[in-house]
Amino acid sequence: MSTSDDDNSRTDAPRPQPQPRPATRPQARPEKRPKPGPEKVGPSPDGAPHFAPYTHPAAGWGAAKSVTRFLLREGAYVDGPRAVMRMNHENGGFDCPGCAWPDDTKGLHLDICENGIKHVTWEMTRKRVGREFFAAHSVTELSGWSDFALEDQGRLTEPMTYDPATDHYVPISWKDAFALVGRTLRGLDDPNRAAFYTSGRLGNEATFLYQLLARELGTNNLPDCSNMCHEASGRALQAALGTGKGTVDLKDWEVTDALFILGVNAASNAPRMLTALAEAYTRGAQIVHVNPLIEAASRRTIIPHDFTDMALNKSTRTGTLNLQVRIGGDMALLRGMAKAVLEQSATDDKALDQLFIDRHTSGFAAYRDLCAATPWAEIERQSGLGRAEILRAARVYREADRSIFSWCLGVTQHEHGVDTVREIVNLLLLRGNLGREGAGPSPVRGHSNVQGNRTCGIDHRPADAFLDRLAEVCRIDPPRAHGLDTVGAIEAMRRGEVTVFVGMGGNFALAAPDTPYTYEALRTCELTVQVSTKLNRSHLVHGRRALILPCLGRTEKDHQRAGVQSTSVEDSMSMVHLSVGMKRPASPHLLSEPAIVAGMARAALPDSATPWEWYVEDYDRIRDTMAEVLDGFEDFNRRVRLPLGFRIKQPARELVFLTRTGKAEFSAAPLPDVVPAPGTLALGTMRSHDQWNTTIYSDDDRYRGVKNLRTLVFLNRDDMRERGIAEFDPVDVTSTARDGSTRSVHGYLAVPYDIPRGCAAGYMPELNVLCAIGDFSTQSDQPIMKHLKVTVARSSVTGGTATGGTNTGSSAAGSQA
Repeated sequence: MSTSDDDNSRTDAPRPQPQPRPATRPQARPEKRPKPGPEKVGPSPDGAPHFAPYTHPAAGWGAAKSVTRFLLREGAYVDGPRAVMRMNHENGGFDCPGCAWPDDTKGLHLDICENGIKHVTWEMTRKRVGREFFAAHSVTELSGWSDFALEDQGRLTEPMTYDPATDHYVPISWKDAFALVGRTLRGLDDPNRAAFYTSGRLGNEATFLYQLLARELGTNNLPDCSNMCHEASGRALQAALGTGKGTVDLKDWEVTDALFILGVNAASNAPRMLTALAEAYTRGAQIVHVNPLIEAASRRTIIPHDFTDMALNKSTRTGTLNLQVRIGGDMALLRGMAKAVLEQSATDDKALDQLFIDRHTSGFAAYRDLCAATPWAEIERQSGLGRAEILRAARVYREADRSIFSWCLGVTQHEHGVDTVREIVNLLLLRGNLGREGAGPSPVRGHSNVQGNRTCGIDHRPADAFLDRLAEVCRIDPPRAHGLDTVGAIEAMRRGEVTVFVGMGGNFALAAPDTPYTYEALRTCELTVQVSTKLNRSHLVHGRRALILPCLGRTEKDHQRAGVQSTSVEDSMSMVHLSVGMKRPASPHLLSEPAIVAGMARAALPDSATPWEWYVEDYDRIRDTMAEVLDGFEDFNRRVRLPLGFRIKQPARELVFLTRTGKAEFSAAPLPDVVPAPGTLALGTMRSHDQWNTTIYSDDDRYRGVKNLRTLVFLNRDDMRERGIAEFDPVDVTSTARDGSTRSVHGYLAVPYDIPRGCAAGYMPELNVLCAIGDFSTQSDQPIMKHLKVTVARSSVTGGTATGGTNTGSSAAGSQA
């Protein structure tokens, strides 16, 4: 890329609009709807499937080689290294659009990871998708492409609208695109017939404007990706501590005595955590990993920015104990640890922090009695662990002065996800591991600003206090009734009750459960709007009318009337900091996300007193308004420009609990029965290493030893032997939903793996088809994608296909080969 990419020159003239000159117009033809899916996700393998356990350290030379190959494949010889030197840097750097792990606090210049570099390089591609591309390829044709192939075409360059007469997307000006959105929204007989979805990549300023648009319009239909991942964490922590977030920060990780990591594949999903784990081990901390699979991050690592270790190929351990619970067995393990600590307290007056319990908690007696009444045999059965293993973990906890519990979707995507997170809090409270350095709960958020989205108003169940301040400051009358979450929005679309769907980032069609059902729901809409950087499946699964609105990427400079703008993001540990792009936009026709939201808002609310255009001229103005509305954002513009930004205050960290009792609350939930019925398995979906959410970089999963294969199911060797299944045998996997309907994938290849008996695992989004739309937690409303009831049998089918059933027994199929 030439040096002009960094040119700061900018006039105050409006952005040039794409001219509506038609490319060669495709001939009109009858619309042909593609099958409901799911389609092939990854690229075409370059060889035969291969599996061999990975024995090398996480990160290190394996990551370095993978990044090098990726940069060469993408032709990012200059931009890739430049991005590495600007990513996650304070004072003018941009925030990695990948995970939400906090930035280093000590000035590290290579605070990066393999997946972050891939994610940024994928965004900075030189490839472009413009009107010529869409003129050459119909939606029906593109629907047969793999998801990798769709994204690999490059960056979207101008607004497009679907033409049903030709089955092609055609150019549309921004003015006309906004007019279509506004006209459709104004024509609704009820604002609740629209849903506004948010993906975690959206910055705080655009997030605030987006929720303001929805609420000024008159709806709280604000589904988001949290509804599918950490909703359980927020509800549990809110009930127990009066805050929906963790209480620890990165400095606490640096001094804690014990780390308990539950349901997290850190080497792939939060790779920069490896640095914290290695440092913890080096200073003598105990690190306990709890996961049905022994993942790479639980063994050892070589940190790439440690040049001496890289040169010497010297690895550092990242774990001291691995506990392979059965799928869903985390809560039983936690209950067993609590039971052990309570039993020890009879002879050890240091086992409990009784003073803390008496002063700061409520419900201890009921919880103590529940633990005493829970038999060890039941704890062992439900956890899948022996008593000795549980006692070993309890001993680590008892001997540590300060402990942190960290968890991710392996804990939350279950029916009992809220109860399990509350059990984590119970265990922390027993020893006063709250409100002091090096101790507390630490959920690992998976997407760059997903926590900031919720903080800044994306919540279908907003608190009255937030709505009161929003009404006062922004002078609107926001609705008070709860809106729809992700599952609720899909069901409402399918029934025809929601007719407009706006997707702000992400790939909703591929991320959601029950793929055929979700596809049908989206196609029922009158209008679907997708704000995106690259072509993806959600552009091909659309309503009767559809818009693709291309936006700036995190790496790109955002020029507005007041100059180059910065946006803020919040990480997993409540730190808020600025992000500033470094590159010239991929196209002169791209708009920023705040500008797109403002354009839709003005078109939908032409008489609105909200100064939408004025906000977009200078994002400081948005932040000034946010400072008046949001708790913890006081003096926002000054504090966000401090080195490393600022941390949002957490009352629970100061032992101030905004609960019904004013204290931290123990819960007393019974253990769930998670043992599969005879002949069935519990299957959890997960990401591969060479994948970020629904973006697939290759068909490899290096840390699990898989090459050239995604349509697979990991199985325990004894479970395979019992079913007469050998390695790479094609198998059928059939899930049974709560309503009795079944969904299947056929011809997937069996891979023997170190996983507990009765458990199985495979990749999302391919296996999302197995999770029925009605199979969501009654505690959190999250789809239970980590706990599907399945049967696995030898198949006569090869190549991988899927069928999905419904309550009426109908089915749909789509190639997964």
